[in-house]
Amino acid sequence: MDYYKLLGVSKSADTDAIKKAYRKLALKYHPDKNAGDKDAEAKFKEISEAYAVLSDPEKRKQYDTFGSAGFRQRYSQEDIFRGFDINDILKQFGFGSSGFSSSGFRNSMGGGAQHGFDSFFQQNSAGFGGCSGGRAQPVKGQDLTYQLSVTLEDVLNGAERQLTLRKNGKTENVSVKIPKGIEEGKKLRLRGKGGEAPMGGIAGDLYLKVQLEPHQNYERSGDDLILHKQIPFSDVCLGAKVEVESLDGKKFAVNVPSGTNGDARLRIKGQGLPSGPLGGRGDLYVKIRVEVPKSLSDEQKALIESLRESGL
Repeated sequence: MDYYKLLGVSKSADTDAIKKAYRKLALKYHPDKNAGDKDAEAKFKEISEAYAVLSDPEKRKQYDTFGSAGFRQRYSQEDIFRGFDINDILKQFGFGSSGFSSSGFRNSMGGGAQHGFDSFFQQNSAGFGGCSGGRAQPVKGQDLTYQLSVTLEDVLNGAERQLTLRKNGKTENVSVKIPKGIEEGKKLRLRGKGGEAPMGGIAGDLYLKVQLEPHQNYERSGDDLILHKQIPFSDVCLGAKVEVESLDGKKFAVNVPSGTNGDARLRIKGQGLPSGPLGGRGDLYVKIRVEVPKSLSDEQKALIESLRESGL
C-alpha cells in the first residue's frame, strides 16, 4: 500500500500538506456523505491509515526506510493506529458538534450507535484510537522489535538468554526463554518491555524476532537437518561405511551403497530438529559429495591414468 499515493502527495510533503490532503479526502469519502457505499467506506479506512502513518514522524521514518512490506512486518494494524487521536480529528472536521452529523453514518452501520464515527473505527480498525464513548483512553507505549540471534543448538534443546535493555538512561536485565523447535522469523513477546507511554499509559511490548545463525556443519530445512559429507571417489564407486555425527553429538555409521551419485541423501531418522516444544524430531540427511584431491602422488596419477584408459 503506497500511503503517499493514497493521499496524493509527494514523499517530500511536509506535515501541513499531508494534513490538508487527508482533510480533503476525508470530507469526500466520509460515510456521512456516502451512506451505504462500501467502496467509499474502504477508501476512507485506507486514507485514514495512510494519514495515521505519515502524520507520525517515527512511523513515517520507518515506512520511508523499510518500504510498505518491511513496514508491515514491524507494525501491526493496532500499532499503526496507536496514538492516532480520533477526538482531535472529530474536532477538526466538526463531527459531533457542527458540520456533518453522525446520523447518516449510524444508519449505514445499522443504527443504534451513539458515536457512529468512533464505532466505525472500533469495528473496522482494531484498536484505531482507543476511544470509548467519545472519551480518550490512555495511550499505550510504542511496541519495539529487535533481532535475536539463535543457534541450531538453541533450536534443538531450547535455551534461556539474559538480555540487558537500555531505556531512558537506565538498564534492566531480563530473561528470555527460547522454546525448542522455534522457527526463524518468529517473534518472542516481552510484555511491557517496549516504549514507555505518556500520561501514565501502559508500556508497549518488546518483540524479539528470531534470526538463525549459520552453522559450520549443518543446514536447516524445516525440522530436518542436512549434513554434507565428503568421501573419496573410490568409496562412491565401491561402496563404504562412513561415520557421521548428529547435532547433539551422537555418532552413526552410515552405509554408502556402491554407485551412489553426488546428489544422494542418506537419511538418519529422528536426528533432526524438534517440531515445536512438544513435537517429535525431524530427520538428519547426509548429502554425499565426492572429494577431489588437489594434488596426486606419482602412484595415484598412474592409477588414475589406468582408470581413464579403461573407460572409468
